[in-house]
Amino acid sequence: NDDQTMKLVTEMVKSLGDKYSRVLDAKQYTAIQKYDLIGVGVTLMPNSNKELIIGAPPVAGSVSDQSGLKRGDFITAVNGIPTKGRNAFDIIDQISENPNAATVTMTVRTEGPDDIPGEGYTRDVTLARTFQEIKDPVISKISETRSDGTKVGYIRIFEFNSLVKGKLEDALTKLEKEGANAYVLDVRSNPGGAFQSAVEISSLFFEDRIATYVVDSNEVELPFKTAAGRVLVDSQDPIAIWVDAGSASASEVFAGSMHDNCRALVMGEKKSFGKGLIQAVYGLKNGAGLVLTVATYVTPNGTVIQGQGITPDIKGNVAIDFPGLSTDTSKVDFG
Repeated sequence: NDDQTMKLVTEMVKSLGDKYSRVLDAKQYTAIQKYDLIGVGVTLMPNSNKELIIGAPPVAGSVSDQSGLKRGDFITAVNGIPTKGRNAFDIIDQISENPNAATVTMTVRTEGPDDIPGEGYTRDVTLARTFQEIKDPVISKISETRSDGTKVGYIRIFEFNSLVKGKLEDALTKLEKEGANAYVLDVRSNPGGAFQSAVEISSLFFEDRIATYVVDSNEVELPFKTAAGRVLVDSQDPIAIWVDAGSASASEVFAGSMHDNCRALVMGEKKSFGKGLIQAVYGLKNGAGLVLTVATYVTPNGTVIQGQGITPDIKGNVAIDFPGLSTDTSKVDFG
């Protein structure tokens, strides 16, 4: 009985005592795909031999599901580049190099029960990238021009969904053309999203440096670095990141990344939320999903985000929050 099984699973997850680990029904699992940075409805993960496989059944009705991909299929190459020695985040980085690509081609090997390991049926599967109708997570404008020549570009980031990197690139390019030479990046009330997006957009401000550490249950630190050659903002342009008590998760990763690499000051009346746990999302055979906490975020300088948050450098001289969140940047002291 599927309902009885899901009830038992839900009770087991509740017994962990972790409010962030939870069971998703099929509708909720489909909705969470707005954070899918690949856009084909599959979860990639390593097996025990560190080979990249499809780790959960494809999202029901997705292009991967329709193409016959199955849990346990091996992904041996993506767009012709072998996956050996690479992880899912490396694949996301590769695909992000051409974020507007309409398709992605995966070389898939399916092993049958009688196949020797390494053998099986191999084919190339070209998948159309599709994303749910997702709200544009970025708004931007020139908020003011000061008497000393400072032209402030204001950017509000609402969440770290699959569109955020491209939309932020567009906003920065537009503001640069309009002459912005200082920036306020507003992540107030931003609940987070895909933490990889926080690393990716940090690459627009500094290159080839550690953006965050992911620390697993065995205290193993995995560093995530920004890419090279993607910076859009002059290194001399001052930046302030605006946080509040509703800035959480990937917002805090981004703020900590920028702050600890001396690329931005953090401002706000209160420290950020303090949600520094990482959840992995697993698809279940019945179309439902399982969300489990698997690791924590630590900033480049070693600040544990969970339960502590990001403390602002500037607590005074910031605009008062009005209903709807003020965009007044006139009191920001860029130092």
